[in-house]
Amino acid sequence: MSAVVGAFGALVAVAVLGYVVGLFGVLRKDDELVLSRLAFFVATPALLFTTVARADLRAIFSVVLVTNLVSLFVVQALFLLIAAVIWRRTRSEATIGVLASSYVNAGNLGVPVAAYVLGDGALVAPIVLFQVLIMAPVAFAVLDGDRQGSSRRVSLRTIVTRPFRNPLTVASLLGLLVSVVGVRLPELVMRPIDLVAAAAVPVALVAYGLSLSAGTKDSIIVRRDVVLAVALKTFVQPLAAYTIARWALDLHGTALLAPTLLAALPTAQNVYVYAVHYRASRTLARSAVLLSTLLSIPVMILIAGLLT
Repeated sequence: MSAVVGAFGALVAVAVLGYVVGLFGVLRKDDELVLSRLAFFVATPALLFTTVARADLRAIFSVVLVTNLVSLFVVQALFLLIAAVIWRRTRSEATIGVLASSYVNAGNLGVPVAAYVLGDGALVAPIVLFQVLIMAPVAFAVLDGDRQGSSRRVSLRTIVTRPFRNPLTVASLLGLLVSVVGVRLPELVMRPIDLVAAAAVPVALVAYGLSLSAGTKDSIIVRRDVVLAVALKTFVQPLAAYTIARWALDLHGTALLAPTLLAALPTAQNVYVYAVHYRASRTLARSAVLLSTLLSIPVMILIAGLLT
């Protein structure tokens, strides 16, 4: 337990550093975008590539992925039942709500948690691939088909090829290719990639802390859709993952901690980007991202404390 709590302590300390430098104006609000882009487009893809390329494929596609997929479908079904069936939300509103309640921040926050707390950054790779290759395109197809969700039609080719323009997806797939083929890349090639990869965790965490220092009061509107999405994402999804892992799969120790912890990750910022693009439920997406982000760290620390 001390090792896990210590790992979380390191993550929180770096995030607090980002908050402090933002609070005192050392870094500005605009710098958060720069750091986030650096982490998303450069450092995190490098980290995913190196970890997946060196990982055991059996460890990557393990019960962690299965457990997270089942818990994801549970919260999505609950949101659709309440929001779409009972509250009569439109297809676009329900789709953004589904994403807000289940689409986890696997890139910016998931990789640090997997690498430093669980000791294996590759555990988050299949979650990234599922979200970008399957979950997002399905949501885009629904949103594109709803005239209220988009002012213009998007071709099938754009929907299909969009995931492959995501650097996290490309890096994960390249890492998988290297791992499957069994090629050992020379140190001359891997060393600069490892050097860039080492920046992924601290840069992402500083950006995370910096985003919180900008102030979120005016950006959060608490309505029943927001409460439902945040409650499902923050509490129900990790609880569902734990229930499945513990009682259906009889997992213990790290094997039980990993799916529960990764299911507790907050809503990804991508969801707000999608909502803005499709002009659907922007307030819901923004509030869910911010609230789940604020709640996720204490919830994950509690989970780590209880399961170790």
